[in-house]
Amino acid sequence: MSAPGLTVIFRTHSDIEANVVEALLDSHGVEALRTAGPNPGLFPFAVNPLGETQISVRDDDAAEAVRIIESHRGQVGGGIVVPLPQELDALEARLGYRFRDRGLLEHALTHKSKAHEDPSGGVSDNESLEFLGDAVLGLVVSEALFRAFPTYSEGQKSKIKANLVSTACLAEMADQLGLGDHMILGRGEEKTGGRRKHALLADTCEALIAAIYLDGGLEPSRNFLMRELAHGIEDARQPEYFGRDHKSRLQERLQGLGRPLPSYRVAGEAGPDHRKMFHVHVVVGDEVLAEGIGRTKKEAEQEGARLALVTLDQ
Repeated sequence: MSAPGLTVIFRTHSDIEANVVEALLDSHGVEALRTAGPNPGLFPFAVNPLGETQISVRDDDAAEAVRIIESHRGQVGGGIVVPLPQELDALEARLGYRFRDRGLLEHALTHKSKAHEDPSGGVSDNESLEFLGDAVLGLVVSEALFRAFPTYSEGQKSKIKANLVSTACLAEMADQLGLGDHMILGRGEEKTGGRRKHALLADTCEALIAAIYLDGGLEPSRNFLMRELAHGIEDARQPEYFGRDHKSRLQERLQGLGRPLPSYRVAGEAGPDHRKMFHVHVVVGDEVLAEGIGRTKKEAEQEGARLALVTLDQ
């Protein structure tokens, strides 16, 4: 039953559809009330976290709200296309995996900025899935390297693994999958270019890995990752692979240009202790040549050095 003076004009079990309708009405100046509520459980990520979501408007706005929804289904103000459930079919095709529980896929795509904007508390973000996805990724990659490189030393395999599970590698994978187009972001994160941020892309990629694991088990997760990481694993067979230290290459490049040696300064840290991201500035003389982001200072420095080399090549 709707509250006095309000009419429920839309019901859905899809958080994506609710996002579309809420943003659409807001862009047309129609104030909407969103109510939702999953049934709480011990492990909320193991089931579809989304119960029925209802969107209500004032009685006087009901007819106009229905008209707006019917005439603009699939778009929000500003021309930004928001993925409806049927559009996730294309994402599933790219993943090579069809979810039995589509809610897990939506959950994996939902950033905390969206959950924080939802007053009902009915939207679950993907942080728990990121944590699980990181573990699944580590296991699959470790097993793959154990089988692919039986004669490599532990140090060599560790370096390959660090590259394959790095923020840069995961962000590249997410970009190739088009995850940025499907992420469910809050308005603030949307405005600041969240769909292109490497940290967000990498986190969403990990959440996606966990969603596949929870929905289908380890084998589909392994199949997905082995397909996406095949090039990176094969690349590690090349003789020059272990000579690719970005910091060393940057130092040599700067020396050749007669410029000062680089220094690496931590510019900031973000996230909880178990998911901390480091931001490191690569400084040459008085100039910040690039900024690297990583889950460790070392990873952030290497990424910063790689981006600095790109800058020097421009």
